[in-house]
Amino acid sequence: MLKKRDLHDAPVLYELMSHPEVFPFVRHKAASSDEFYFITKQTIEAEDRGELISRTILDEWGQPIGTINLFDVQEGKGFLATWIGQPYFGKGYNKPAKEAFFEELFFHLDIEAIFMKIRRTNQRSMKAALKIPYVSAANEAYPEILSWVNRNEDVYDLFVITKEQYMFHYYGEQEQNEEAMEA
Repeated sequence: MLKKRDLHDAPVLYELMSHPEVFPFVRHKAASSDEFYFITKQTIEAEDRGELISRTILDEWGQPIGTINLFDVQEGKGFLATWIGQPYFGKGYNKPAKEAFFEELFFHLDIEAIFMKIRRTNQRSMKAALKIPYVSAANEAYPEILSWVNRNEDVYDLFVITKEQYMFHYYGEQEQNEEAMEA
C-alpha cells in the first residue's frame, strides 16, 4: 500500500498529479515531468535530512496512485499532505493509506502530532478528514499554528491527530476485536 518515494515513479505520478481535480490541491506543483522528477529528488533528499516523511501510495497491483507526506517536521510534529490521482477517487484507497502512514509515524518514527490544514473550499479533503475517528478540530486548541498557516490569507481550518488519540483508538479497537472473538 505504501513505499518510500522513488524516482522511477515520477512519470506516472506526474500524470496523475496534473489532472485539474488534483493539481490545485498538491503542495509541490510541477509544470512538467522533468520538474516533477526534480521535486521528487529534492523530496527524497529532504527526507534523508529529517525534514519530511514521504511515501508513494500504491494500488493492489503495486502501481503508484498518489503520495502521502508529513511536511515541516519539527519537534515530533508535522503537516499531513495527501493526494490521490483522479481515476482512484472514491475507490477506498485514502483511508488504508492514511492508516498505514499513521502507524509508521506513531509506532516507528516518534511522531507526536500530525496537523492537517485543509482549505475550506476543499470539500473532498474536509469530508475525508472528518471520517477519521481520532481526528480533532484544532483551530481553538492550537491558535498559534492556525495563525501561522493562515498568515497570508484566512483560508484554512486546522485539524490534529495526536499520538495519544491514535493509540487510544488503535488499542481500543484491538480490545473490541479480542472481546468479539471471545464471545
